[in-house]
Amino acid sequence: MPSNFIDYVKIYCRSGKGGAGCMHLHRAKYLPKGGPDGGDGGKGGSVILRGNRNLWTLLHLKYQKHIMATDGGKGGQSRSFGKDGEDKIIEVPCGTVVYDGETGEYICEVKEHNEQVVLLKGGRGGLGNWHFRTATNQAPRYAQPGEPAQERTVIMQLKVLADVGLVGFPNAGKSTLLSVVSAAKPEIADYPFTTLTPQLGIVSYRDGRSFCMADIPGIIEGASEGKGLGLRFLRHIERNAVLLFMVPATSENIAAEYKILLSELEKYNPELLTKARILAISKCDAVTEKDLDKIKKSKALKNLDIPVVFISSVAGQGIDELKDALWVELNKEQNQIIEISHAPIDVTVIEREEPEAREEEEEEGTIYLNEVEEEWDLDKYKGIGWDE
Repeated sequence: MPSNFIDYVKIYCRSGKGGAGCMHLHRAKYLPKGGPDGGDGGKGGSVILRGNRNLWTLLHLKYQKHIMATDGGKGGQSRSFGKDGEDKIIEVPCGTVVYDGETGEYICEVKEHNEQVVLLKGGRGGLGNWHFRTATNQAPRYAQPGEPAQERTVIMQLKVLADVGLVGFPNAGKSTLLSVVSAAKPEIADYPFTTLTPQLGIVSYRDGRSFCMADIPGIIEGASEGKGLGLRFLRHIERNAVLLFMVPATSENIAAEYKILLSELEKYNPELLTKARILAISKCDAVTEKDLDKIKKSKALKNLDIPVVFISSVAGQGIDELKDALWVELNKEQNQIIEISHAPIDVTVIEREEPEAREEEEEEGTIYLNEVEEEWDLDKYKGIGWDE
């Protein structure tokens, strides 16, 4: 179902706080002056992202608005360490990019299967009073509190991984082309925006070789400002090695439409202009041979300085030639490594008109920071442990 494809979620994450160290003096009938034996607090759990190639959407995180790791346990007597908090591992599909939910700044990305990225590090446990014993202070009556938890609201965006991305206005023939060259079955109709979510297809080539093609929702003028499907389209095209621009042969001005598409990509991310580009003139079967020859001889088209292929997905015209052109571009050395710098996002842009989830009411008496049972004199152990 198209509604199951979720490529944007906003969640609140919090790591675990470190457990407090124990302040305890050993007492036994056979050892009246046993001295300090307070143990260390446990480490708080971390929030970790892990890539999973079996996932293709962020649907499993859509209704999971709060993700929290557990806190570390307090230290005990006899130098007993507190229990470490349990890490919270978030499975995400490969190609997930994480931004700060307040500022929109880029944080990290997960590209490989089983790749792990620590999103929020758990707090270190405090040291027990056993660590602060000295020759002149043999019975220290203080211990170290644990590090506080880290909390953050993050935005996760999925940017699909594909070799070739289809770029064009609505009803340019992108879905039809994908259905012809692969086994994908995207929705095809005579109204705009039939493709609402990215569709991936594996294109078979000669000698058992293949590459991945992505059908992206159609773009319109002003998409970089959020018009139409806007940013929901543009974020997916950043991952493609080659951009295949598609303009129908029935268009009044093919070169002008191509320049509009190129302009929207530049406004969104100027680095997109460094990618290899091919222009496919689609629906060539819908025009006469005389008009098609006129298009081929057009000076405006020749001045674009990019490879141009004339195709008809319905009639099967130029499909093999298009595959050859795409394969040549994909195998060029400069197109092998796809490294992009993720620009900050505008968190004020509302991409989905969804009602905000009602914040859960906090239980009375809930404490998120260290539960301090006494006044900690931090000056006594400043320079020792995690404050260095």
